[in-house]
Amino acid sequence: MKNDLSERVFGREETNPPEPLAEIKETVSAKLLWQAKLGSAGDFDFSPAIEAGYAYVASAEGELSKLDISNGSQAWRVNVGEKLTGGVGVGGSLVVVGTQKGAIYAYDISGKLQWKSKLSSEVLSAPKYFDGLIVVRTGDSRIYGINANDGSRKWVYDRTGPALTLRSSAGVVVDGGAVYAGFAGGKLVSIRADNGKIMWEASVAQPKGVTEIERIADITSLPVVDGPLVYAVAYQGRIAAVDRSTGRVIWNRDISSLSGLSAEDARIFVSHAMGSVYALDYTTGKTFWRQGALKNRQLTAPLAMGAWVAVGDVEGYLHFLSRDDGAFGGRIKAGTSQILPQMALINSNTLLAQSRDGGVYAVQIK
Repeated sequence: MKNDLSERVFGREETNPPEPLAEIKETVSAKLLWQAKLGSAGDFDFSPAIEAGYAYVASAEGELSKLDISNGSQAWRVNVGEKLTGGVGVGGSLVVVGTQKGAIYAYDISGKLQWKSKLSSEVLSAPKYFDGLIVVRTGDSRIYGINANDGSRKWVYDRTGPALTLRSSAGVVVDGGAVYAGFAGGKLVSIRADNGKIMWEASVAQPKGVTEIERIADITSLPVVDGPLVYAVAYQGRIAAVDRSTGRVIWNRDISSLSGLSAEDARIFVSHAMGSVYALDYTTGKTFWRQGALKNRQLTAPLAMGAWVAVGDVEGYLHFLSRDDGAFGGRIKAGTSQILPQMALINSNTLLAQSRDGGVYAVQIK
């Protein structure tokens, strides 16, 4: 039942067809700079990592590749030898990926394996590097602090969840010595990065409804840290701004999202589960604008790019919306397959997107 629900919610089976795209008047030009090809993502969500002029990308087929971000040429490619299930983590001169069997593999930036560590279950999101630690989340709601030097376990944070949850690629964000993670039941936690002790837990959303399915209110996307606040959004739930030091909810409002949100210059951008894109005031949650013409298009998390906000969709399109009013400014079809939820910025006017069928696309706007 859980897998069936996940498939329906995440759109593996197309129940509601995407809204047809209307013609737009282009005010920004979008250009495909380069593209590369990996194996497919399967049913998993991969996200590229960018560091020091290179992009690191992975596929469900076990491939890990280093690409030059200027032209997409391949510096190296290795096959881990197991099925990979989440995005790439980069930091401390390491490139880290997780597998379906719960293993973590750490390579150096030349592609040489440094160590392997075994965890409790599949790794569905990108590991994060912080101050000599690899922080990684597993599918059984545990978060591990792993020594980046040798892969030994330093701490583990464990929690129990509701009976029915969405299988998602929700990972962790590490900032200022704290690990932030959203969980089933709409809970957001802050954990000390040095020892894994919980500092606070906040309720972003409260489960409501009669059936177990109606009562799902899981945080299925990454929290976003911006100044003194951390923002999180739940599926069938709410978006909330939480004080980083105390865990106090500053504001919340009803918005449902699977893929998540981003923050830039006093605005929060969020992709609604049904396909609308919202721009909200970061201090109050008030709506600046809503773009509703992308219904059922299974949007990525928004990516802020100065005057524009980019979202990808299920048919391989990238849409560029005006930061000021949400109007369409440009559009490009990168590939034919769904763009995966987390895109990355190469620079202020260039993004990197990965698609479900293994395409990697660098797109520039001007």
